[in-house]
Amino acid sequence: MDIGTHDLAALFSQLGLANDEPSILRFIESHPLTDGMTLLNAPFWSASQVDLLQQAFTDDAEWAEAADTLATLLAASAK
Repeated sequence: MDIGTHDLAALFSQLGLANDEPSILRFIESHPLTDGMTLLNAPFWSASQVDLLQQAFTDDAEWAEAADTLATLLAASAK
């Protein structure tokens, strides 16, 4: 049973990205999801990152919330 934290910082760590608040904010500001782009088809992810995000949405409700938050923040940064 996985009882770890499944917040945005933990998701960034799982993605192999710096997970401190300034790094997360920089990432969000510099990687907007433009019109028609989804989190999973964004060009800035590696194949393994896409796999992890796909699993977050389909296999693990705990990670789905953090992945959905990330998608929302990246979409909002495009506006």
